[in-house]
Amino acid sequence: MSIGCSSGPEKTSPRRKAGRPLDAAKRAAIVETAAHHFFQNGYAATAIEQVAADARVSKVTIYNQFGDKRALFTAAVESECEKMRGHFSIERTAKGPIRARLIDIGQAIHAFLFRPEMMQFERRIAAETQSDPAIGAAFLEAGPWRMKQAFGAWLAAEAEAGELSIHDPTLAAEQFVSMCKGMGDLESRFGASVSAAERDNRIIGAVDVFLAAYGIAPNR
Repeated sequence: MSIGCSSGPEKTSPRRKAGRPLDAAKRAAIVETAAHHFFQNGYAATAIEQVAADARVSKVTIYNQFGDKRALFTAAVESECEKMRGHFSIERTAKGPIRARLIDIGQAIHAFLFRPEMMQFERRIAAETQSDPAIGAAFLEAGPWRMKQAFGAWLAAEAEAGELSIHDPTLAAEQFVSMCKGMGDLESRFGASVSAAERDNRIIGAVDVFLAAYGIAPNR
């Protein structure tokens, strides 16, 4: 199984021992730079050498801190998805009616997933996965599956608080996201424009259906 870069086949090298931990700002800069390259160019076309040059560190520093290109890719995807997982923080969404909070989350999910750079990134990763399934697996593990678990945990907390009645929070999380996306995902990929009104109607409708299934009176 090989995950290479554009500069040629990736050589297998002995696992390096981690170097001294970088300060948080420097590590964040590396991850942010890597995310930019991965999202703009895809996995295969992103070279560690270029990430290192743009982050103003040595290639050895990146290998010492992250181990290999796949681990750097995972860190970059996790960093991007962390921006979304912030919307599932119990502390951030602890106030207000459950319907309003779900609408806010639905809008945040839509804004995050329908960014042009995200859609471009997903198309490239999907294409590269055909020749190297490990790329797709790394993306799913670092991004969508972690986000689903985080949202499921939020829904479980709301059920524990008596706001919802859910037996399988992970499944409910998947259902909610799918309804909020609707056919907008497909339409956007094939060039159809989705108006703000259509987006909001879809999200509000998704929330109302979700609460009809999982809400507790007076939300039903």
